[in-house]
Amino acid sequence: MAARFIDRDKLISILTPIILLGLWELGARAGLVDTRFFSSPALIARRFMVLSASGEIWLNIGVSLRRLGIGFLVGGVPAIVLGIAMGLSRSVRAAIDPLIAATYPLPKSAIFPLILLIFGLGESSKIVMVALGVFYPLIINTMAGVLQIDRIYLDVGKNFGATRGQMFYTVALPGALPSIFAGIKLGVGMGLVLIAISEMIGADSGLGYMIWNAWQTLSVETMYVGLVVIAIIGYVLSLFLDEVEKWLLPWMRER
Repeated sequence: MAARFIDRDKLISILTPIILLGLWELGARAGLVDTRFFSSPALIARRFMVLSASGEIWLNIGVSLRRLGIGFLVGGVPAIVLGIAMGLSRSVRAAIDPLIAATYPLPKSAIFPLILLIFGLGESSKIVMVALGVFYPLIINTMAGVLQIDRIYLDVGKNFGATRGQMFYTVALPGALPSIFAGIKLGVGMGLVLIAISEMIGADSGLGYMIWNAWQTLSVETMYVGLVVIAIIGYVLSLFLDEVEKWLLPWMRER
């Protein structure tokens, strides 16, 4: 019975975007959609094939993914470590939580000029932007995950004389993993947004650069190719993280 519901859910998740794309294409062909601003799926697919044959799209995808991956490590690893430390220690939480609360609302795109001033127009500024986008949702979710662990598990660890390192790796980290994965998914989405924004300024490659350059040359189809590719990357990464989560957290599969 459960397998049947899972198969039905997968079918719905596949059919929904196909139906929407079909309606979009029909609307474009019927003249209900202005293709000067909303290019049809067929024209976008045709442009994708051209960019794919030339290799331009693959080069830009590779550059953006590299920046995203490095930025994710730079921002994600410290976020997890600090988030667990904040969840385990009141003193650490009291010291860091006000800083997180004060800086989190700052629009990351608004401080990009400052990042450019500090790190220049090279790769560092793009990586820092991604790291900032990943850091905040991950540290907040990690801390919340540790705080939600049943107190009895922490008390048992202390009663058995567990060191801080053992509490970190054997109690806090496994117990907070569901929240950590939620933070990772949010961080990936924010990272994709910020890498596109950062590549529009001071870059000569990447999906954001491709979109901005297409806008300057009024190549609407190329703009939509970049947007669709970013959406597909986000969807594929989400599916990948779901599978990793099911593998690491088998008790979450039936939820």
